[in-house]
Amino acid sequence: MNEWLNLLGWLACVAYSTIPCFWFLVHPRAEYWRSRRWSPYLVLLPAWAAMWAMTALITARWRHMSLYARGWTWVPALFLFGVGLRLYSQSSKNFSARQLGGLPEVISGHGEQRLVMTGIRARVRHPVYLAHLCEMLAWSVGTGLVVCYGLTAFAVVTGAVMIRMEDREMEARFGDEYRRYRARVPAVWPKLGR
Repeated sequence: MNEWLNLLGWLACVAYSTIPCFWFLVHPRAEYWRSRRWSPYLVLLPAWAAMWAMTALITARWRHMSLYARGWTWVPALFLFGVGLRLYSQSSKNFSARQLGGLPEVISGHGEQRLVMTGIRARVRHPVYLAHLCEMLAWSVGTGLVVCYGLTAFAVVTGAVMIRMEDREMEARFGDEYRRYRARVPAVWPKLGR
């Protein structure tokens, strides 16, 4: 059972760690993607799958190395999974699946060019990225695998760069409204309380 959980944790962290890299393909060239007559996802999704494969090949040699192997570590991991799932649930309120999938960023004339600042987004600008982080930390804490911690660290570094890029693009799209929102609401670590 532990071997399967370790394999699943490694593969989950491989996929999660490439999310910022996927968006590196989108945000710097959003105007280019919007100018295409065909769906940019015909290029972007295979490129992302290639990132998964490359990341798996690069990290496979470390997937059996663990810092620890304790059953009790799944207790805090389950808590982190729960927090991540709650964040995903809250993120989908007042935010369409099309927005979550990035359609406004890549498809010209997409009708959902709106800034959502209510719900969970009144406390944190990028709750989906925080949910991804919680899920990766859950797998890292639960499995104790070096590779999961390494992929989580990689995702944090690349995610920080990607969030800055996304903020610039949002500012270009929404102007002063987004600047005021960004000044008021933190990027990833939520405001607690009222």
